[in-house]
Amino acid sequence: MQIFILHYYRAIPLIRCLRIYTKNDNNMATVGFYLDTRREKKDGTFPVKLQVRHKGQIMLCTDFCATPETWTGTEYNKNAKNHKAKNVAIRNLINRVEMLLVILDDNQKLKGMSDKALKDYILKSIKNESTCKTFVSYIDEFVATKTKENTIVLYKATKNKILAYDPTCTFETMTRKWLESFNKWLKDTGIKTNSISIHLRNIRAVFNHAIDNEETELYPFRKFTIEREETRKRSLKPDQLITLRDFNGEEYQKEYQDIFMLMFYLIGINAIDLFNLKQIVDGRIEYKREKTGKLYSIKVEPEAMEIINRYKGNKFLLNTLETNDYNYRKYMAAMNRGLQKLGNFERKGLGGKKIRDILFPDITSYWARHTWATIAHKIGISKDVISLALGHEFGCKTTGIYIDYDLEQIDKANRKVIDYINSLK
Repeated sequence: MQIFILHYYRAIPLIRCLRIYTKNDNNMATVGFYLDTRREKKDGTFPVKLQVRHKGQIMLCTDFCATPETWTGTEYNKNAKNHKAKNVAIRNLINRVEMLLVILDDNQKLKGMSDKALKDYILKSIKNESTCKTFVSYIDEFVATKTKENTIVLYKATKNKILAYDPTCTFETMTRKWLESFNKWLKDTGIKTNSISIHLRNIRAVFNHAIDNEETELYPFRKFTIEREETRKRSLKPDQLITLRDFNGEEYQKEYQDIFMLMFYLIGINAIDLFNLKQIVDGRIEYKREKTGKLYSIKVEPEAMEIINRYKGNKFLLNTLETNDYNYRKYMAAMNRGLQKLGNFERKGLGGKKIRDILFPDITSYWARHTWATIAHKIGISKDVISLALGHEFGCKTTGIYIDYDLEQIDKANRKVIDYINSLK
């Protein structure tokens, strides 16, 4: 947030100004915001100014503006657009100025400073802060080292949150207290705990990268805990899976049902990995998982082959992206919406709006992976084999790696799962 001095006053009272002041412990200077209602702007708002009282008054103009209806006298109220983000920004600004005063006082320099000298010091300090390399710029550098699209998207989302909360933050200003405040702000904006944890882990990764490259020695996460919530089960029961497979829905939904079942038949393959497949070799698909880099080799069972033949592509194994501008995110969003609308419906009203009896309101493509694992466990396949099939590490690292990928065990497990589902027809 840019800040600059418009005028310098000495004990001149301001008319019709709503004021609030925060005193530091030594009562040697005060800092406060107020709404200056003397000069209305063209858009009907008034400037929010920052006043530093030392020996006289130093008036500082900010980028903030408000109306009496959106300003409480201390901060923005709920009538102001993005009031939470704006309040965080003005608190950050006043904290920066107060910190400058504390540093001056600790060094026994504040008492002897004139108002003009203090004004110049604040201006110079704020200007220097604005030219410092921000944390956001480090995120950009860090993201430039990444190649996976999903990873880049996640870090850009974190960057946008920081830009909304504290765009000028640096390694030096991002203390444990900053993390706690950022965490609370994210919660207040309605973001769920596990989504917040992603943003915080991304910030931690950038810190670790900077430490490894000797760009900072600071690390605010030592005494900060990143919260996580256990997610509820995201899988279909066997009878629900059969319903999804066989349900006679709308024509456009059939393809989504087939692709979900194909993911299931291929042991819960991830969407991006499925759509990047180009060929079948010796009856198997082989690929490195985009998320982890682990190598997979999965036998293509007849049930899977039937679906592949139905949607056979030219450049890729499947034609799904060939008809969707090769945008897998767009396709998966449409697929998830289509699956979530599965169910009988009737048209009501003059416009003939569809009123649906939805079967799986929360389902996504990722449920195929959880469903395979849940059914495998239900029919007695060992956790070790399930872990091998899913590419998880278990026990010591040596046993967590595929031992010749133990393909025979995995093939047998997958066939057993598919046979179980087929037996429930």
